[in-house]
Amino acid sequence: METKPIEIFSKWFSEELNLTKVSIPSACCLSTIGIDNYPNARFVALKGIVNDNFIVTGTLTSRKGLEINETNKVALTFWWTETERQVRIQGNAIELNKNLADKYFSKRNRDSQIVSIVSNQGQTLKDIEILNSKYREIEIKSSNQLLTRPENWGGYEIEPIRIEFLEFKTTRFHDRKLYEIKNGRWEETVLQP
Repeated sequence: METKPIEIFSKWFSEELNLTKVSIPSACCLSTIGIDNYPNARFVALKGIVNDNFIVTGTLTSRKGLEINETNKVALTFWWTETERQVRIQGNAIELNKNLADKYFSKRNRDSQIVSIVSNQGQTLKDIEILNSKYREIEIKSSNQLLTRPENWGGYEIEPIRIEFLEFKTTRFHDRKLYEIKNGRWEETVLQP
């Protein structure tokens, strides 16, 4: 029977969520290949798993978005302190379709939605008061209305090709298993700690 690493991930994630006290338990590090060929990494929130793909969202015109548009090979890294586990995922990022992007945007809190509308994430900031003013203007104009997702906001499905699970042990002989897609199936390799 083929081992399904997505099921292992879901089980581990659930176990961590039941124990953790951190405010953003879905935080993970998304790494991209920089346009300048230097690796680039930042923390994002995992929004879910759809059709065995990992979903992250954000501004498509940010540095992250530009880098993914240039080279869609990415990595996600999770570190869970309560269960002392790490998961490393490598895969290909595919832009979310507009319907899914709309769905994820509608789930954001109103403040985050407004910030996404007024801010050009990662661009030079000359005066914070300009952003504050734009924020207040949208807040007042749309007080009883649903906000529409800006065109430059969306997300990515990360289709995994490799997932490594590391479970720390007090003996220092940590349990490491690597799953890779080979011939359309997940294959497991046990790695030395």
